[in-house]
Amino acid sequence: MRLIKLIVHDDERETVLDVLREENIDRVVTREASERDSSTLVEFPLPTQAVGYVLDELREAGFDDERYTVIAGAETAKTANYVELEDRFVAGVEEDDSVAHEEIRAKALDMHRNPPTYYAMTVFSAVVAAAGLLLNSAAIVVGAMVIAPQVGSAMMTSVGMALNDRKLIGLGLRSQTGGLVAAIVVAFVVGFVLEATGLVPPGLDVANVAQVAQRTSPGLLALAVAICAGAAGAFGLSTGLSEALVGVMIAAALIPAAAAVGIGVVWGLPAVALGALGLLVLNTVAVNLSGFLALGYLGYRPGTWGDDGGLRRFAPVAIALVLLLAVFAVAGLGLAGQVQFDRTVKGAVDDTLAEERYGAVELEDISVEVFGANVLGGQRSISVTVSRPADRSYPDLPRALARTIEDRTGASVAVEVTVHDRREFEPREERSGGAQSLQGSNDDGSFEGVALPTDRALGGVPAN
Repeated sequence: MRLIKLIVHDDERETVLDVLREENIDRVVTREASERDSSTLVEFPLPTQAVGYVLDELREAGFDDERYTVIAGAETAKTANYVELEDRFVAGVEEDDSVAHEEIRAKALDMHRNPPTYYAMTVFSAVVAAAGLLLNSAAIVVGAMVIAPQVGSAMMTSVGMALNDRKLIGLGLRSQTGGLVAAIVVAFVVGFVLEATGLVPPGLDVANVAQVAQRTSPGLLALAVAICAGAAGAFGLSTGLSEALVGVMIAAALIPAAAAVGIGVVWGLPAVALGALGLLVLNTVAVNLSGFLALGYLGYRPGTWGDDGGLRRFAPVAIALVLLLAVFAVAGLGLAGQVQFDRTVKGAVDDTLAEERYGAVELEDISVEVFGANVLGGQRSISVTVSRPADRSYPDLPRALARTIEDRTGASVAVEVTVHDRREFEPREERSGGAQSLQGSNDDGSFEGVALPTDRALGGVPAN
């Protein structure tokens, strides 16, 4: 619920009161004592959902709300007609969860943190994210998302573009850029210290750590996360819902990718660093654009958006949109090329393994490194994981896969094949009353028998 306070000049007094009477809004009118002009203080309670509608009605009637308008929070109101307003705007046909333009702008500004707090929380989240990536711990990475403060800067940019507010646009873009650069630098420092002090294994293959590998190139699913995060942030901000959970989503799209950039630079892996940077840029643009579009869908736009005489006032929005759309288009083209390359590689691997000579080989996983190679113009790296019977070998499989993939894609590739052996153990009956046991060998040549009931079947057991 909101309490609205307006200072109304005498020549506008009847206009304002007529609108309030027509909408059946209870009000209090107090004469203001002023030496400069004669004015009146008008106060009235409204459901949160009705604020935007009533202020728009007052503006259309000719009231200038730029002079003095206060929208304050209130706990409860007992007036003759307030229940009727709740029935209209909270539970009736005019139900709408959106808050007023003035209020959403104020909420966006309230999410802005002073630089020491903002950058301190960014540093903490980047340190935790870098540690989580190197430890391959999803739980630690999620912890970094929880404390990251990026939701405020992202929402300020989206709200600024939706309301054509230069201050919000500039403040949001500066905060986002500074925060993400700080996260990359902090991740670089953390990785450098860990590598220099030997706190991580010297032979650690960073590119193959699962949490790092997930952030080394843009993908459709990652893009979907960023789009949903920005749109959810806009809905949460505009409807008065808590932005805490939305902040986790936005951080999930940004902070781990920024940490992966720094880690890739420390370990001298241009493909990892550039791939993560591409993901970071694409996600940042997607969050801002989806937030802006969601706010536009909810009706948040300047009142003179279509006024030819005021087009110059929208130059900041137009410039911001052009820049974001240009970056999004470039990244989108790269993403489309990667998706097509992935699909072609998958088809080539499936067709190769479908040949009669590889009939006993089963595909388990494919990992394709594309983005970094596209930027650097180097060789694509493809990792294929398969399983085979333990008593059979396929030494020509990597060459066959590489040849087929190069024929299909027209690109030079390096194929790494990881093979898992499959062993099947036949149960045999023991003398001890109808039990069965497994017989086989471990890597060290020994295998302990495991008793099983006679009515249970045993399938294949993968080797360690």
